[in-house]
Amino acid sequence: MGTKNYLIEGGSGTGKTTVAEELERRGYHVVHGDRTLAYYGDPETGHPMQPPHLEAEADKVSWGYQHWIWPVAEVKTLLADQTAPISFFCGHSENSAHFSRLFHGVFVLDVDAEVLRSRLDKRPEDEFGGRPIERDLVMRLHKTRQNLLAGAVSIDACQPVDRVVDDILSRCSPTQADEQSS
Repeated sequence: MGTKNYLIEGGSGTGKTTVAEELERRGYHVVHGDRTLAYYGDPETGHPMQPPHLEAEADKVSWGYQHWIWPVAEVKTLLADQTAPISFFCGHSENSAHFSRLFHGVFVLDVDAEVLRSRLDKRPEDEFGGRPIERDLVMRLHKTRQNLLAGAVSIDACQPVDRVVDDILSRCSPTQADEQSS
């Protein structure tokens, strides 16, 4: 999608969608991975999967989180299209290790536990992290720092979104960021 492509990752409630919307507002090309790419599948093979019959609600939520993936071939196809000077792929994928090295940079949004809890408490129940059982999983993953991409640049996402986006853009090639916003 871009001559330069960047991945913006993070756990639920860290601000990926908010950052994506701010980047779009500023005129950047954005792929909303959680909205347009994600599906339930095997993180190793990419084969689509139906959730198994699980009795405990916590097991269902955990299974769903562990199998939320992006299609690697489609990500590669999107990365090969150089229509835009710069593109940002925003979202979470349990198989991102299979394609993260293809990006020019990877950013992980990071917030402290207090901010995360506050954000999750404000979510509607039909958005992941809005139900107490989902919040518990998100908070546990946050505490253990599980599922964070190795080598990703950590971005303090506790600050206002305009500053978060400014920080991300400052870490991208300045000439590309300047060309895009012109």
